[in-house]
Amino acid sequence: MRRLVLLGGGYGNMRVLSRLLPNNLPEDIEIILVDRTPFHSLKTEFYALAAGTTPEKEIRVNFPQHERLSKEYGEIVKIDIENKVVVLDENREIAYDDLIIGLGCEDNYHHVPGADELTYSIQTMANSRLTYNALGGLPSGSTVAIVGAGLSGIELASELRESREDLTIKLFDRGPRILKDFPERLSNYVKKWFDRHNVEVIAQSNITKVEDKILYNHEEKIVADAIVWTAGIQPVKVVRDTGLELDKGRIAVTQYMNVPNDEHVYIVGDCAASQFGPSAQLAEEQAEHIVKVLKLRWSNQSLPEKMPEIKLKGFMGALGKKQGFVYMADTTVTGRIARLMKSGLLWMYKRHNG
Repeated sequence: MRRLVLLGGGYGNMRVLSRLLPNNLPEDIEIILVDRTPFHSLKTEFYALAAGTTPEKEIRVNFPQHERLSKEYGEIVKIDIENKVVVLDENREIAYDDLIIGLGCEDNYHHVPGADELTYSIQTMANSRLTYNALGGLPSGSTVAIVGAGLSGIELASELRESREDLTIKLFDRGPRILKDFPERLSNYVKKWFDRHNVEVIAQSNITKVEDKILYNHEEKIVADAIVWTAGIQPVKVVRDTGLELDKGRIAVTQYMNVPNDEHVYIVGDCAASQFGPSAQLAEEQAEHIVKVLKLRWSNQSLPEKMPEIKLKGFMGALGKKQGFVYMADTTVTGRIARLMKSGLLWMYKRHNG
């Protein structure tokens, strides 16, 4: 029996499972899924968990069941590519024939002193719980600083404003305007929402140091009762420690999504190098490629000379529970309709996977 091991139960490996199970898995293949938790977490909604507007049970999805799918839960200690073994805590070892690494990312603090130790995170469910406890317990009138105005920072700031009208919220954006790589109309809409809801957006910021309840923007000292870091990501440490080739900070992959020089190790999601920024949509499209390649290799068929290019449909963002924005096919949609579109997509995903 050939063994396919999936590391991480994120969006990429969930798509792999949905394409292989229940009826598309060859009879001589078994799958082992390894994750630290016994459920799939909707990472795109961690901001709402941290802000206190969505309960944890609403962002969990059960893993599928199948007679040739087994699960191992725990922390991954080492990925031994040379010996084709994954080492878990308590000295558990899992051998593999094919491996898909989809362990996601952790915060990249860009060597800013104090950022790692003194800021909160929303990169994992456990970290989001800690952030929720910290933000929810702040006295009225406290100041929250959110470093990074990408999609995560924007959604956290807006959701926190709806959750805690009594807080002062400062959102630090490194660029000249929010979502600077997208149409100015979209940037202006988001900025006006923040202006109306008393969220201060500090453009062209550069956080140089973090101290206890203090951060420095350039040379300016800013006091904050809680600081949340959403300013960049990197592959998790256990993946970085594999020694696999990097491409702009992420693991290099071929067009077939396997690492160079090893056709049995695939990378999916936030760990994989790509022309696109990390997203759930990208992870799912990468997974589609991996499944096609695996099926061909398992049946000893030739791979296509050139794989089709990955094309993303766009992106969606929430501004609290009532407003949002969508950028799709060079078209911008804002307001209530955009928020309903995002809610509808989330409902469909949970229904399909749950």
